[in-house]
Amino acid sequence: MADRRQAIAAKLILAVAALGIAAAAAVGVDRRAPAVVPHPPASSALAAPTAAPAAALPVRRQAMPAPGPLSTPTSAPTPDPLVVKRVLDIGPIKFGDYAWDTKGIPDGPVIITVDLAAQVLSVFRGGYEIGAAAILYGTDDKPTPLGSFPITMKDAHHVSSIYGAPMPYTLRLTDDGVSVHGTEVAWGYATHGCIGVPTAFAKLLFAEAKLGDRVIITRGKTLATGEAIVGHDDKL
Repeated sequence: MADRRQAIAAKLILAVAALGIAAAAAVGVDRRAPAVVPHPPASSALAAPTAAPAAALPVRRQAMPAPGPLSTPTSAPTPDPLVVKRVLDIGPIKFGDYAWDTKGIPDGPVIITVDLAAQVLSVFRGGYEIGAAAILYGTDDKPTPLGSFPITMKDAHHVSSIYGAPMPYTLRLTDDGVSVHGTEVAWGYATHGCIGVPTAFAKLLFAEAKLGDRVIITRGKTLATGEAIVGHDDKL
C-alpha cells in the first residue's frame, strides 16, 4: 500500500509541475533586460530641462552686383553759349539808334555779328543778344572785309594815323586798321572800310568786349533763335 501511495504522489507532483510550465508559457513574460532610465543623483537638485540647441538659421546672402567704376557726378547740362538764345525785340533800327539790355543776362563769351546788307551790328553774350545798332560800312572802293576777326587792339581814344580822324572806342580787327569804332551814323555816310556805330553804343561795346573776342562780318546772313553763332561765318 505504501508503494502505491508513493506512486500516486509522484504522479501528482508531475501533474502540478506540468501545469506550472503551461501557465508560464501562456503568460509569455518578457525576460529581456528593461531599458535603463537615467535618474539624477539623489544628492543633486533637479535641473531645469534644457531645450535642444537651436539649429543655426541659414543666412540669406543675396547676390550683390559687382561694383562698377565710380562715376563722376555730372551737373545739369548747360546751354551752349554759342547758340542764339534771345534776340532783342526792337524792330527795325534807324540810323543813329541802338538798343542795349543786359538785365538778367549771365556772364558768358561775347561774340559780335555784323550784317552789311541789313546794316546792323549785334552783340551776343553767352548766346543772348544784349545790344544792336545801325552801322556805317566801307564804300565799294574801300569795302569792309567779310570774315571772322578777333579783336586785336582796344583804344578808347584812338585817332586814325592815315586820315587824322578820331576813332573813339576803337576795336581793331585787321592789321591794316579795319576797326569797329564810334562815329556819327547817318544816312548817306560811309567809312574807309571800318564799321561805324553810334559813339554812345561804341562806349558800351568797348566796356563789354575783350581782346580776342570774335567779330563775324557777313552780307545778308541772319541768325535765328537756336542757330549756332560760331560756324555762321563759314557761309559768308
